[in-house]
Amino acid sequence: MDAFGRKIDYLRISITDRCNERCLYCMPEGYKGWENTRDHLTADEILRVVRVAAALGFRKFRLTGGEPLVRHDLLDIVRGMKAIPGVDDVGISTNGTKLAQVGQPLREAGIRGVNVSLDALDPKIYRQITGGDLNLTLAGIRAASAAGFERIKLNCVLMRGVNEGEIWPLVLFAAEHGFPLRFIELMPITTADVLTEKNFLPIGEAMQLLARRDELVSRPDPRIGNGPATYYSLRHTGALIGFIGALTNLHFCDQCNKMRLTADGKIRPCLGNHGELDLRVVLRNGGDDAALRDVFLEALRSKPLEHQFRNQYQPQRPMTAIGG
Repeated sequence: MDAFGRKIDYLRISITDRCNERCLYCMPEGYKGWENTRDHLTADEILRVVRVAAALGFRKFRLTGGEPLVRHDLLDIVRGMKAIPGVDDVGISTNGTKLAQVGQPLREAGIRGVNVSLDALDPKIYRQITGGDLNLTLAGIRAASAAGFERIKLNCVLMRGVNEGEIWPLVLFAAEHGFPLRFIELMPITTADVLTEKNFLPIGEAMQLLARRDELVSRPDPRIGNGPATYYSLRHTGALIGFIGALTNLHFCDQCNKMRLTADGKIRPCLGNHGELDLRVVLRNGGDDAALRDVFLEALRSKPLEHQFRNQYQPQRPMTAIGG
């Protein structure tokens, strides 16, 4: 439990800040933090942190980035995590561009759920947002489906003037394939000018757009993941739609159950708060597991009641450096 009575049992682990795409809301132009790869945790260091976290009661883990599939020892990390007592669930968040190559090996290694970023189905809009090739992501989604993951979820970050016209096509795509689709409000994380009044599209408006085409039916407990989404089904299309409103949902943090580990070994109790504690210095200066445990407990005590995104938040590290 944290200081506010929330059960914290979910750790999102960034294993790299490198990515083969450059999304507008994640990686600022010119960012090359991965050049200091010696500062990134090794596979053995990550597994040691997971063992300590599991002993403290963390049960759910998600590997993120950057793009985690670009890390060459990803499968070793997954297999090592699955062998740790107390690790109940390991998922991964990806842009999907490499899933066609590694989807089946990931499933065999023990990954249960995959979240795939899909911000548009129009190839030009997709490239505008990500700098990447939509066909690679769609091939990855098909490969993930064929691999038989227990959960495949699609994530779309809403940006007014960019992809609001993609909302309904994405819903139809999700319904056709039986994938839950989550719409996520843009957050002020990469640089201060990423989020503006002009490009912010609140989830309430997205819900209104959908309600003009179909009936939204509340699904308070669909049990499809560990995150903060509020889910609805669309009565006629059958799509299951989640909404993540970090800025407009005033109760967004009430049930928060997570902390983050950055690729360079910092524990971050809250995405929308600058506080971080250094695990890497403990790992590389002879600290024992008790010392790592103490850092975790300090992070737990310092976890704030809510994020600071509504208070003129000024990002200090881009999303790709923090971890998705």
